[in-house]
Amino acid sequence: MAGQLKEVRNRIKSVQSTQQITKAMKMVSAAKLRRAQDAITQMRPYAQKLQELLSNIVSNIDSSTNIQLAEERAVEKVLLIVITSDRGLCGAYNANIVKLAKRVIAEKYEDQAKKGKVTIWNIGKKGWEALSKTGYHTNADFKDIFLHLNFESVQAAAQAATKAFEAEEFDAVEIIYSEFKNAATQRFVAEPFLPIPRIEKKEGVKKADFIFEPNKEELIAELMPKILNTQLYKAVLDGNASEHGARMTAMDKASENANELLKSLKISYNRARQAAITTELTEIVSGAAALQG
Repeated sequence: MAGQLKEVRNRIKSVQSTQQITKAMKMVSAAKLRRAQDAITQMRPYAQKLQELLSNIVSNIDSSTNIQLAEERAVEKVLLIVITSDRGLCGAYNANIVKLAKRVIAEKYEDQAKKGKVTIWNIGKKGWEALSKTGYHTNADFKDIFLHLNFESVQAAAQAATKAFEAEEFDAVEIIYSEFKNAATQRFVAEPFLPIPRIEKKEGVKKADFIFEPNKEELIAELMPKILNTQLYKAVLDGNASEHGARMTAMDKASENANELLKSLKISYNRARQAAITTELTEIVSGAAALQG
């Protein structure tokens, strides 16, 4: 009986220690989330407007203008830029992104994958650890971006992707990441990056009339890479905020589960203690009765 009490006490101490860790991690993630949320909410309208502007320009220019980054060609070689986190303990966040990457390959690029022509660039260590074991060709050059997250480090990845597309190393580039909604909600998306997607023209809608200054080719050549850099940076910021939101929610749930487990363990401890006391009393009474007899 004494051994059982000691075991339950040890389990209670263990759960309490774990709960302290989960509560501390929740507070840290909440603080980081505030900064990450501010960054993406300030960045998103600007990035979306730039992307809309770029797609409009590409959709409305005449066929005589050669835009290499908008050139649609037969998709033989594919690049997926998969954005996950560096650390775990954030629920199913990383698993859902990896699952989406596999589904995109299976549904859209199955033939290319069979030929070994699907390449994955990982941003975040967890995605690289999971996908490097699946047999796909993975690249870890940019997996440590979150160690020093800034525009310059993300820009280097975007520029590498655009150069590879221009050199026809890849015929299509997609970004797979988690779009931040709120602390408890993320939307996992696969977003076209290259070639620059065109907006479908609707019937009855007039063609946008742009006045280019300086000339069209010079402006587009200068504008496109900058907008693409911004698009990837927005995706990385979305992923950063989503990670902290997912971790904060996961640690909150873990703390609640620890509370429930503590209640159950304390009830078990009290029952075992009462049983031990009852046994001791019975033994005393029995001993006293034997002496009287």
